Amino acid sequence: MKYVLVTGGVVSGLGKGVTASSIGLLLKAYPYLNTDAGTMSPFEHGEVFVLDDGGEVDLDLGNYERFMDIKLTRDNNITTGKIYQAILDFLNQSRSVIEKERRGDYLGKTVQVVPHITDAIQEWIERVAHIPVDGKPGSADVCVIELGGTIGDIESMPFIQALGQFSYKVGAGNFCLVHVSLVPVLNCVGEQKTKPTQHSVRGLRGQGLAPHILACRSTMGSNTIASQVLDEAAKGKLSQFCLIPGENIITLYDVPNIWHIPLLLRDQKAHEAIFKVLNLNCVIKEPRLDEWTNRAEACDLLHEPVRIALVGKYTELSDAYLSVLKALVHASVDCRKKLFVDWIPASNLEDATAKENPDAYKAAWKLLKGAEGILVPGGFGDRGVQGKILAVKYARENRIPFLGICLGMQIAVVEFARSVLGVKDATSTEFDPNTKSPYVIFMPEGSKTHMGGTMRLGSRRTYFQTKECKSAKLYGCRSFIDERHRHRYEVNPDFVSRLENAGLSFTGKDETGQRMEIAELPNHPYFVGVQFHPEFKSRPGKPSPLFLGFIAAACGQLDVVLQRCSNVDSNSLLKVPAIKTYQKKSSLKPSYRREYVLESVKGLNF
Repeated sequence: MKYVLVTGGVVSGLGKGVTASSIGLLLKAYPYLNTDAGTMSPFEHGEVFVLDDGGEVDLDLGNYERFMDIKLTRDNNITTGKIYQAILDFLNQSRSVIEKERRGDYLGKTVQVVPHITDAIQEWIERVAHIPVDGKPGSADVCVIELGGTIGDIESMPFIQALGQFSYKVGAGNFCLVHVSLVPVLNCVGEQKTKPTQHSVRGLRGQGLAPHILACRSTMGSNTIASQVLDEAAKGKLSQFCLIPGENIITLYDVPNIWHIPLLLRDQKAHEAIFKVLNLNCVIKEPRLDEWTNRAEACDLLHEPVRIALVGKYTELSDAYLSVLKALVHASVDCRKKLFVDWIPASNLEDATAKENPDAYKAAWKLLKGAEGILVPGGFGDRGVQGKILAVKYARENRIPFLGICLGMQIAVVEFARSVLGVKDATSTEFDPNTKSPYVIFMPEGSKTHMGGTMRLGSRRTYFQTKECKSAKLYGCRSFIDERHRHRYEVNPDFVSRLENAGLSFTGKDETGQRMEIAELPNHPYFVGVQFHPEFKSRPGKPSPLFLGFIAAACGQLDVVLQRCSNVDSNSLLKVPAIKTYQKKSSLKPSYRREYVLESVKGLNF
C-alpha cells in the first residue's frame, strides 16, 4: 500500500481538500490504479456531509466523493473525538483507547498520547486503507490522506506525531507528503514572499515530517497567467531553503472554476512527481481526463443566466449549504446555464422584519420575486420558519419552480395545510410541541434526550407510488431509489389522506408506506419536496435528477429533460447531448447576484 498525505500551512482555507481530491482524481485517471481517500480532521466546519452508512462527517469528504465519484464510509473520517471517546463508535469496534484501558489491555500502564493514541491512529489508517471505496473487490493501491487544520495547531499534534511514526514505519517509497502553503504577494512591494512557506516547512520538519512536494497557493496579480505562476526566483528560494527539488514545487494559482485544479496539477506534472516518490511505474504517461477537461472548459463559456433564490437559516455561511450549491452547479452546467444564487435569510421575509428593518424586508422580497426558481434547504429550529412558509406559498401560488429538501418539504406540507386546507394552526411539533394540528411529527424511533447520532441517517430506500410523476421520470422511471437522509421529524401519516384529497400527491414512500419521502403538486410546473438529501449524491457530469429537474424547470427546459430522462437510465443521463435552448436574460441588476457556476478559487488579500 502506498500513501499520499496532504497537509496545510500558514493559514487555513488554502484548498487542502480540493488539492487532495484533485490528486485522487489524477491517480484514479490511470487504469489499474485504485485510489482510496480519507481525512484526519481535528476540526469540524461548514455543513455536515452524510454518507451512505449514516456517517456524519466533514464537508471535505463531500469533495472527495464528488471529484473521485466514489462512496466513502464513516471510517474514512477520523476525529479527535473518535480517538478519545468510545461514544462516537470509534472504528465500529470496541477498540478505542479508553475501552482498551478499561479492559486492561495496557496492563495497568498510564495511557499516554505516545504511544497509545498515536498507535491507535496508525492502526486506523492501515485498516481503513484496505477497505474498497468504489464497490470493486480488492484494496486500493494508493491511499490519499488529508490532515485537517494547519501545521502548528495544537489540536493536530497527536495526528502529526502519529503520521511521522507512520512514514518511518511504511518506509521510503511508500509515503509521499504534499504540503499546501501560501506564497503571498504584498501590494506595497509586488513581490512573491516565500518566508511564510519556509517557516511552515521548518515547523513541519520539526515535528518529524519532511514534505516531498510543495503546492504553493498564490494570489492573482493580473489577468495574465504568467503573473500568477510562481516565478523562478521564488521557486529557487523555496527549493534551497525547504530542501525540495524545483520540479516538485507546484503553483496553485487562481483559476476560473474549481474543476481546473486537477488540470493545473496535471499540467505541472504533479502526478509524475508523486509516482517518482512512490516508486510507481505506469505505462500510460498522461492521466485520462478528456471528459473532465471538456466539462471544465465548457463551464467557463457559460453566459446565459439562471437565478435561484435560496431561502435558508444559515445564509451568512455559504459552506453550510455547500453540497446544495454544488448540486445546483452540476445541474446548471448540464442545462448550459450560468448559475446565480441569491441568498435570502428566511427571517427577512417575515412581517416582523418589515417593521424592524424595512430595507432588508424589501430587498429580500425583491430577490424572491425576481427568482426563476426557489429552493428551501434543510435545517433545524424555528427561526425563520414563517419566512420559509411565505416563500413556499409564493412559489406555489405564482407557479415558480420549487424544490424543498428535508425541512423544506415539511414546510411545504405545513403551508399547504394552512393555505389550501384552511388549518391555520397547522405546524410541526418541532416548532410547537403542544400543537393541536401536528402535520409534522417527531419520529417514533428518535431520541429526544440525545441529539447526536440519533436521527434517521444514511441511505434509505424510497418507492415510487406512480411512474407518471415528475420525480419518477427524472430518475429514469425506476421503481425505487436510494438516497441519503438526516432528519428527526416526518410528515404525520394521519393527515396524508386529507392532504392528498386536496391535491398534494405523495409520490414516494418508504418500504412501510407510512413514511412520506416525496411530495409533489401534479398541476404545478415543478413543485417537489423530498425528505431526503439528494444533493449528497450529485456529481460533476452526473447531476442529481431532482436538481436537474429543478434547474430545467427554471430554464424552461423541463419537458425536454423529462423526455430524455424517461428514455434512459438516470445513471447515464449525461451521455445524452445537453440541451441548447436558452431564455431571455434576467433584468435584475448584477449587484444582487452571487455567481456560483464559476466557483473561483481565490487567493487571500493582504
